[in-house]
Amino acid sequence: MVSRKISATEAGLPYFEVLELEKSANIFSLESHTRAKEALKRGLEMSEPGFNIFVVGEDRSGRMTATLAFLEEEMAKRPPPPDWLYLNNFSQENQPHAFPLPSGLGKAFKKRLNSLIPQIREGLVYAFDQEQIQGMLKTQKEQLNAEIFEKLEKLRSEAHDAGLEINQTQQGIFVVNSEQKAKAKSKNSPEEDSEGVDIRVQELEYKISQFTKWATGEQIKIQQSSQSLGRKIADATISMLIKNLKEEFSEIHSICNWLDELQMDATEHFHLFLPPSSNQTNHPGYEPPERRYAVNLLVDHNSSKHPKVVLEANPTYQNLFGRLEYLQEGGGADTDFTMICPGALHRANGGVLVLRADALAGSDISWKFLKGAIRDETIQIEELHRFNGIPIAGAPKPQSIPLNLKVVIVGTPHWYYTFFSSDPEFKSYFKIKAEIDADMPASSNNLSRLGGIIQKMAHDRGGYTCSNSAVSELFSYASRWADDRKRISSKFEQIDDLIAEAAAIAKQSGYIKQLEAADIKAARTARLRRNSRVEDRNQEMIQNGSVKIDLNGLVIGQVNGLTVRDVSDHTFGSPSRVTARTSIGRKGVVNIERDVALGGPIQQKAAMILNGYFLGTFARRTPLSFTASMTFEQNYGGVEGDSASLAEAVAIISDLAKMPVNQSLAITGSMNQLGVAQSVGGVRHKIEGFFRACEKSRDGLTGEQGVIVPASNKEQILLDQSVQDAISNGKFHIWTVEHLADALELMLGAPAGEEEQDGSFPSETIFGRVQATLSMFNHQLILSERQGS
Repeated sequence: MVSRKISATEAGLPYFEVLELEKSANIFSLESHTRAKEALKRGLEMSEPGFNIFVVGEDRSGRMTATLAFLEEEMAKRPPPPDWLYLNNFSQENQPHAFPLPSGLGKAFKKRLNSLIPQIREGLVYAFDQEQIQGMLKTQKEQLNAEIFEKLEKLRSEAHDAGLEINQTQQGIFVVNSEQKAKAKSKNSPEEDSEGVDIRVQELEYKISQFTKWATGEQIKIQQSSQSLGRKIADATISMLIKNLKEEFSEIHSICNWLDELQMDATEHFHLFLPPSSNQTNHPGYEPPERRYAVNLLVDHNSSKHPKVVLEANPTYQNLFGRLEYLQEGGGADTDFTMICPGALHRANGGVLVLRADALAGSDISWKFLKGAIRDETIQIEELHRFNGIPIAGAPKPQSIPLNLKVVIVGTPHWYYTFFSSDPEFKSYFKIKAEIDADMPASSNNLSRLGGIIQKMAHDRGGYTCSNSAVSELFSYASRWADDRKRISSKFEQIDDLIAEAAAIAKQSGYIKQLEAADIKAARTARLRRNSRVEDRNQEMIQNGSVKIDLNGLVIGQVNGLTVRDVSDHTFGSPSRVTARTSIGRKGVVNIERDVALGGPIQQKAAMILNGYFLGTFARRTPLSFTASMTFEQNYGGVEGDSASLAEAVAIISDLAKMPVNQSLAITGSMNQLGVAQSVGGVRHKIEGFFRACEKSRDGLTGEQGVIVPASNKEQILLDQSVQDAISNGKFHIWTVEHLADALELMLGAPAGEEEQDGSFPSETIFGRVQATLSMFNHQLILSERQGS
C-alpha cells in the first residue's frame, strides 16, 4: 500500500484535439442521447394504447430542445391530421356536433358556409319580393277581409232589426241594448219585454261566436297557406344553393348529412333570413342565421404539412382540454357552440403533446383528467369551475372528440422517480422511458459531433464561428462538468451559455466573428465572479479567523476535512476542521453530529463503519476499550455523506497514537470496514477550495500544502489552470491513496505498520502506538472495574 503523487498534467483539464467536425450533427446523434432517441422512436411507432413517453434528463442537458427537435423531425414524415369543427345540433341545440374534415378543408368549409348565409338571405328576399307572390298573398287577405266585413254587416243589420247593437272592441264583439229596446219596454209588460230581449241577445251572441270561430279559422288557413307557400319558396331557394355546397363536399358524408339538416332547419326558420322587424330583433329568443348556422373551426391544419408538436407550458385543465367563453349581456352570461375554445389536446391531436414534468406535477386535476383522456381515448370539455356553481341554462355540452396522439413528458430524474413513479397508474399510460445519460465517452465520434453542434451554437449567436482552440477549451470544460477526464458532459445548454457570453465579450472588443479560447475563458471567469460571492465570503471568514483552519504546523487529533457547498448557481469546496478526542471507555466511536441530530443517515453509517474498522483492526486480542468523540467543528447546518470518514479515522488514530497531524494537508475520501479508500463526489471543488484557502492565507503557498484523495478518484481530478500551475511549480501537491494506512503515513509522517502473526503491530509504527494505548486503556478499565466490584 503506497500513496502516489499526481503530476500537473494529470491534475489539469484534459486537452482534446479538434479533428474534423460533423456539421450535420444534432444532439440526438451523440451517445449520451442515443438511448433516449431509440426509446422516443419506438414510442412514436407504437400504436397500442399506453405507449406514451417520459423523457428523463438532467438539467441543462438539452432534454427539451433536443426532444422537440427530434419530434418535429419525426412528425415531418407524417401526413397532417384532420381538422375539427363544431356545428349546431338542430334537434338538441345545447349538444353541438363535432365533425372531422381532411386537413385544410375545415377552413374551406367555413368560408363557403359563411358565404352561403348571405346568398340564402338575398335569394329569399328576392323570392318573397316578387309581385306575383305578394299579389297572391294580398288577394287572399283582401278576399277574406271582404267576406268577414260582409258577414259582420249582416249580423249588425240583424241586431238592428232586433233592437240591438253590435260593438267591436279590442276585447272582442259584444251585443248591447239600443234606444228602440228601451221604448219597447215601456209599452209592454216588463216581464214579457225582458224575456224577449234576453232570447234575442242569446241568439245573436251565438251567431257572433260562430262568426268569430269561422273568421279565426279562415285567418289561420290564410296564415298556414302563407307559411306553406313561404316554406315551398324557401325550400326551392335554399335547396338550390345548398346543392352546390353538397357537391363540393360530397365525399364527406357526415357533412352532407348535416347540410341536409341545415336545409330543413333553414326552410323551417326562413323568416330569420328576411328583413327583421324591430319586435323580432328585440325578442330574447331571436337568433340571427349567421350565428345559428355558424362554423366553429376548432382545429385548423390548413397551414400545416404534418402533425403538430404542441408544447403546453402551463397545463391547467382549461389549457389542456379547452373551455367555453361567455358574453355578458343584460346582466347575465350568454354562450353557444361558437364560443367553444380548443385546448392543447385538440391542437396536438394526431401529433404529439409535450409537457414539462414539474408543471404537470403542480396540477393534480390536470394529471387526473389527462390520465382519463388517455385511458378513454377521447377529449371531453368540462366546465370544472361550475361544478359547485349555478348552472347556466342552455350552456353547450360539446360532443367529445376521439383522441389519437402521443403525450411526451419531459423532466428530471427527481420527478420521474418521485411524483410520477409513485402513481400506480403511471406505468400503464407511460410505458416508454427515454433516458438521457448525464455524460458520454470522449470518443472521436462524440467530439466530432459535439464540435459540429458547438459551431452551430456559435452561428446562431450572430453568425460567429469557433476556432479550434475555442472548441478544445469547451471540450475541456465539458470534461470537467462530467467529473471525468475520459468523458464529456451532456449538459449542452451550459456550453451554449458560455458561447453566448463569449460572443458578447468578443462583440464589445470589436473582434472579427470568430471566438477564440481567450473569449471562452473570459466568459467563464466572468461567470465565476458573478456567482462566487458566497465562496468569497467563506474564504474571507477563514482568512480573518472566524472559521478556524490551520494551514501549517502539527496538531494531535485535528484534521483538515473537505466539504462541498451548492448554492444553486455555484458549487465550491471549503476546508472544515475535524477533531477527535479519545478516552478510556466502552462506547467506541461517538458521533457528536448524530447525538445532536445534525448528522444525516449516511454520515451516521460512516461513523458505524469506523467502529467496525477499529474492531477488526485492534480488537483481535483484547476488547476495544475506548471512547472516541468526533465532530465537524463550527458546523451549525448539519452534515451528510461519508466523504469525511478517512479524515475522521485519521483524527481518532492521531489522538490514540498521540502523534500530531500535518495541518498543511487536507483529506477527503470514504472508507469501508477494511480501511480501503473509496470514491467521493466533488473532488475538484474540494481540492480547489483548499488551494484557495492556502493561497489567500497569510503565509500563502508554502510548497508543503496539498490534498489527499482516494486513488479511485484519480480521473475526477480536473483542476483550474492556477492549481495546475502551482502543482507544476512544486507549490501544491495532490496524492492518491488506496488505504487509510497510506493517508496516515502522509499525514502523521510515520509508517502505519503491518500486522504480525500474533495480531500485534510493531511498537514504533502508528498502529503499534494505537495498540499500546488501547491495551493501556483496557488494563486501566479492568483495574477500575475490579476496584469497583
